[in-house]
Amino acid sequence: MNHKRHEKHEKKQLVPKLRFPEFRDKGEWQENELKQFLTESRILGSKGNTAKKITVKLWGKGVFEKNDEIQGSINTQYYRRTTGQFIYSKLDFLNQAFGLIPEHLDSYESTVDLPCFDISQGISPVFLLEYVKRKDFYEKLGETADGSRKARRIHADTFLSFPIFMPSPQEQQKIVDCLTTFDELITAEAGKLEAYKAHKKGLMQKLFPAEGETMPEWRFPEFRGKGEWEHYVINDIAKVTTGNKDTQNKFDDGEYPFFVRSQTVERINSYSYDGEAILTSGDGVGVGKNFHYIIGKFDFHQRVYCIYDFEKTVSGHFVYHYFTEHFYKRVMQLSAKNSVDSVRMAMITEMPISLPSNEEQQKITTCLSALDNLITAQSKKIDTLKIHKKGLMQGLFPSAEVNI
Repeated sequence: MNHKRHEKHEKKQLVPKLRFPEFRDKGEWQENELKQFLTESRILGSKGNTAKKITVKLWGKGVFEKNDEIQGSINTQYYRRTTGQFIYSKLDFLNQAFGLIPEHLDSYESTVDLPCFDISQGISPVFLLEYVKRKDFYEKLGETADGSRKARRIHADTFLSFPIFMPSPQEQQKIVDCLTTFDELITAEAGKLEAYKAHKKGLMQKLFPAEGETMPEWRFPEFRGKGEWEHYVINDIAKVTTGNKDTQNKFDDGEYPFFVRSQTVERINSYSYDGEAILTSGDGVGVGKNFHYIIGKFDFHQRVYCIYDFEKTVSGHFVYHYFTEHFYKRVMQLSAKNSVDSVRMAMITEMPISLPSNEEQQKITTCLSALDNLITAQSKKIDTLKIHKKGLMQGLFPSAEVNI
């Protein structure tokens, strides 16, 4: 690959669609190359068997400590990283694996596959990070690297040759302040979401009997003298089956929900069942933790289990809440390894479940569903804020068509 291709085109000058009033007459953003502001850091650190390691998460989620279950190789060289440096993953450049080294990971280490750069005073580190996280940057420029998309590495010299359009340091800071305010708002709302989820989890632990117990710790006043809960297995109170569809059967604009091997719900133009049901994946991403509750017409993947046709005295929605609280623990107990690869039919059909009267089931379900509604509303609020930030970034940063 010719790394100098970006030097051959004439420098472009762009203006963003949105600009703060005090900068509207300050002229165009100037094109530079990243190497004018970044210098790769190669401070020798430890070998792979002793290094305190960091990793860069995908989709702009930042830099984190890496906890290896298997000790690294003594033959692998690591390099010491410093707070405030910019870091990216050569292999996951196209998956937005970018970050800044946080203070608590100062002096942690990475290999040359996660190169780090000192940032000069001419560019704001946060402005740089927000700039490269834009799809206009990492997708457009990342596609120029050598190799197939799945095995494409963006080497440091290639990265440093990429162009960046920049305003003055004062305007950079104004943009950073604006986006940081948005990020702080999103973080605050995400904190509320986690609080709602923690409250629900704690409530479920109180409202359902602990393992080996016949009554919960908390009970609504009208049910406190109503005796012990009855013990069953899932097969006593409902039927369980698997689907007969594959992922290739989905349609983006299909009429019905299509439950596949993840928490994502696809669409399809057929339905295999019409009624109340609980669905969980038999393998795939998040197996043992993916749960759906539905009343209506739907279809489901051949490796998705469907619990349906509940006994008349049993609330399917109550079973859903009970199932989400207890199923993963059961699957882990029955798995030979420390992780869950797949779910067998008997793990569901023979799962113990304790049930109170139908009236108490309904009362518990109403309580937990109210919390679910709060969680759903809060999740949508966060998604809306993220969409607003994305739209704001499209306005605050000019779109550059680079001849590559």
